[in-house]
Amino acid sequence: MNEIFPKGSAWIDGKFVKLADAKISILDWGFLRSDATYDVVHVWKGRFFRLDKHIDRFFESAKKLRMPCQMDRSELKKILAGCVEKAQLESAYVEMIQTRGISPNFVRDPRLATPRVMAFAVPFGWILKQEDFEKGLDVLLTDIKRIPPSSVDPTIKNYHWMDLVTGMLNAYEKGNDTAVLVDENNNITEGPGFNLFCINETGIFTPEHGVLEGITRQSVFDLAKELNLPIMTKSISVKELYSAGELFATSTAGGIMPITRVSGQEIGKGSVGSLTRQLHKLYWEKHSDDSWSTSITDILSNK
Repeated sequence: MNEIFPKGSAWIDGKFVKLADAKISILDWGFLRSDATYDVVHVWKGRFFRLDKHIDRFFESAKKLRMPCQMDRSELKKILAGCVEKAQLESAYVEMIQTRGISPNFVRDPRLATPRVMAFAVPFGWILKQEDFEKGLDVLLTDIKRIPPSSVDPTIKNYHWMDLVTGMLNAYEKGNDTAVLVDENNNITEGPGFNLFCINETGIFTPEHGVLEGITRQSVFDLAKELNLPIMTKSISVKELYSAGELFATSTAGGIMPITRVSGQEIGKGSVGSLTRQLHKLYWEKHSDDSWSTSITDILSNK
């Protein structure tokens, strides 16, 4: 069974285990109800990128779900670092999860369940592989409505992905790389695991409504400020999407990734734009910056 799992390591029930041995009960509310939150931080060349921001969001998400995480921040950091160390990975995708847990005797009251924290590390994964950067992403603009924020708070990172998965399946069937969904007003929202940015003559902008406030999304705001580039959040219409000079996606799984086509139509000149390239370059330079990244060795040695 181990052969089907990528190289990696997990922490569950208070101990580190092989990835294939990390299991939850069929009665866990995280499985039965998608009653869970999670966060994903990446490691690049032995350093966590923006780890504290990911942990902040993880704790805040658990609090919003009315199951505050009881684990100490420093303990969680050591667990995440330990998963990477035991998997012997230099670059990794590291996930922390808290489920509602199991309620006694299968009662329906979620307040009676005992929350569980777990984590795992696997090799770093890409939405857009490095060798495909110049080609960029060809995304399918779907008519699928993203789950509205009045139903599920999108600022809580969650596993309610059926709308996103349907979009992905539609995209793959049409030969696209991935999908972008719209909101109830047919404005642009986000894609499966990524935020979206448009660039035109007025500056850089990203949807303000119905999206996860991604850590990489926030990193773009920080980078734009450093470069004195105008940036803002606003509603983005389908027309604005197609008429943008540049488009890019942001995600832990790949950073800043150019989108050169939407539903087969070229964006701008159909190639990587100059501002996208500039932000992408600075983003990866920040991975060795002590104010943006943290050494796994330092975490494990209590520095």
